[in-house]
Parts: sequence; C-alpha cells; structure tokens
Amino acid sequence: MSPSFPKLLPRLYWMLLVLMTTLITACASAPVQEMSDARQALDAALRAGAAERAPTQTQAAQSSLAEAEKLLKRREFSHARQNAQQARSQAIEAQRIAQSATSSNPAP
Repeated sequence: MSPSFPKLLPRLYWMLLVLMTTLITACASAPVQEMSDARQALDAALRAGAAERAPTQTQAAQSSLAEAEKLLKRREFSHARQNAQQARSQAIEAQRIAQSATSSNPAP
C-alpha cells in the first residue's frame, strides 16, 4: 500500500527546500577560481611584456581585475565572476599581442 499524498507533502517540501538551498549556494559562491585565473593570466601577460607592447589591453585587464576585487569584497559574486572572466580574456589578448610583437621584432 502506497503512502497517501498528504503524508508525502512534508517530505516533498523538505526535499524541495534542500534542493533550492543547494542551488542558491552553488550560484552564490565566491569566484575563487575565476579570480585566480585572471591574476595568473595578467601575471603571464606582464612577464611577456604586455605593459609595453599592449598597454591598452593590459590596462583594461588590470581595471577589470580591480573592479572584480571590489565586487568580491562587497560579496557581489556574480558580477565579480563576470569581471574576473573579462580580466582574464583581456590579459590573454594582451599576452598574445605582446608575444606577437616580440616574435616579429626580436631583441638584438
């Protein structure tokens, strides 16, 4: 004999509550990996000479990362994640430009 629907309601309620809490927590977590990725990409770009060879892209990456850090401190994780991802992309572009300039104009 199966349990009646009214008896299942409290169990369904708790299952739904646990599921929603898990989803909200997962979405609202700090963008630790994204911040790390952005910092590493910016460091690599700077080591490749991006500050001199791709100053616009380097400055954009630094600004996006600084903004992501501010948003992280304010616990605006979604926006911080977006800015960190943008900073990473900008840093990768700066590094690509710097490496391209280096290969086309090697040092004497």
